[in-house]
Amino acid sequence: MAELRPIAPAFIVPGPSGVAIRDRLKHLTPADEQMLRLVGAHLGTLASADLKTRCADGLGHSTDTWAARKRELTVQSSARWAGAITKVSHDQWALARRSQADHIRDLQAAIRAITRRLSLPVGKKGTRKEPGGYRSGQEWFAKSRRLGGLTDRLARRKADQQAGRVRVVRGGKQLARTRHHLEAAGLTQDGWRQRWEAERWFLAADGESGKRYGNETIRITPDGQVSIRLPAPLAHHANAPHGRYVLACRAAFAHRRSEWADRVEANRAVAYRIHLDAQRGRWYITASWQIPAAPAVPMQAALAHGVVGVDTNADHLAAWRLDTHGNPIGNPRRFSYDLSGNAEHRDAQVRHALTRLLHWARTCGVHAIAIEDLDFATEKTREKHGRRKRFRRLISGMPTSKLRARLASMADQSGIAVIAVDPAYTSRWGAQHWQAPLTSKTRTATRHDAAAVAIGRRAQEHPIRRRTTPPPAHRSDEQGHRTIQAGTEARGREGPRPRIPGPRTRSVPPGGGANAGDQNAQHRSERSAEDMHLVLSP
Repeated sequence: MAELRPIAPAFIVPGPSGVAIRDRLKHLTPADEQMLRLVGAHLGTLASADLKTRCADGLGHSTDTWAARKRELTVQSSARWAGAITKVSHDQWALARRSQADHIRDLQAAIRAITRRLSLPVGKKGTRKEPGGYRSGQEWFAKSRRLGGLTDRLARRKADQQAGRVRVVRGGKQLARTRHHLEAAGLTQDGWRQRWEAERWFLAADGESGKRYGNETIRITPDGQVSIRLPAPLAHHANAPHGRYVLACRAAFAHRRSEWADRVEANRAVAYRIHLDAQRGRWYITASWQIPAAPAVPMQAALAHGVVGVDTNADHLAAWRLDTHGNPIGNPRRFSYDLSGNAEHRDAQVRHALTRLLHWARTCGVHAIAIEDLDFATEKTREKHGRRKRFRRLISGMPTSKLRARLASMADQSGIAVIAVDPAYTSRWGAQHWQAPLTSKTRTATRHDAAAVAIGRRAQEHPIRRRTTPPPAHRSDEQGHRTIQAGTEARGREGPRPRIPGPRTRSVPPGGGANAGDQNAQHRSERSAEDMHLVLSP
């Protein structure tokens, strides 16, 4: 029998560390749009050059080189614009390094899998845990060729990593590749060019505490007036004192407006970003700021009113409410979403499903939601699952990390704690121990519903296995109720089933079981064993 891997303890997911809200800049004049395009294009050119310089520095980057880059940009913009540009360039380089390391790990995992399968005889069957040899000599030869290609690619990536070389595309690699497939993407050359230029513009400013309205570069007053500090080469376009350009529109920020207004009026740091949605032809502004970390809620306090177990799937969330003892209550719930379409549509679908989940949890009075700590980074490789393209596509489309992060952010405002549990064996053991018992004539429990129960019980530190069902006996009150989980402090946890008002069968009239809970009444010939012992004792 294969040895089971250890189960990691459950933990409460920390809440968000920042807030971001967005509003549309409506009623912009043609002059306003032209000015935003000029500033964005000018700063975008500086950002591209600075990113190129940062990537050329590689591992030789230091505070001195950072200061030198900032001094060069200050002449062509301003000190604050230069600080924002250099910070973004450094963050992009660091992100590319992390992605490079992840790619190297994927290549190493693929090489290990191919090497192992090539060492096995052709046609050897695999096990449940490990695949066997390749099916034919032709496939063996093709995989040996692929192994050589992956080995060469790994050597190049390791050389880049050691030298500090990264490859970054400002505007996005996917959009850059779309340029060669305009017909398939449904774009014209002019339409693609507009989207490409909009993605490469730079209109972002970091907040500063103590400065007026929390930002000196992009400033929004409490009544919504938006103004921009123009770079030095464009200062002659200013329509306000101190080289500023005031837009004709107003920013409203309907979502969390009170929080934003409090920070602005107190001159606390607020960062802003202005961007153009070229596909819709709309301008948006995003405000963001940091918030203090919420105090950690003790696990016992979060589980004091039960928990909602949630099983994440490719097209829905399966949820079931559990009481404090781990017993499923009521009926399971399903919150569907559609992950087809563009990124904005997928994100909106996830938000809508999570909103309905949190609303249902609040109506149930539950203060905790249990979800699996899923990570398919190493589980969707081509070499691990082979020809199972449909399964690979399925797990690749599941929004695991994004869903958990968004759930933690949304639940923080609802006062609901998010508990992450180890996903090991939850689907298998849930189906084994809970799917059949939870299925009745009026309800069909699916494998996902049973997994939700297993996830909730693991968050409560209960075993997934149900209490053993007692064997049938000649009296109906001697079995059935003891499969329900109960704490040792619960009175009558091993007692008989309580009497339900009304007839249980056609032969028993209503009220005929008034003494169903009386042990003495259940003994037909004499008193119960405990009472007889008391009577016979001196």
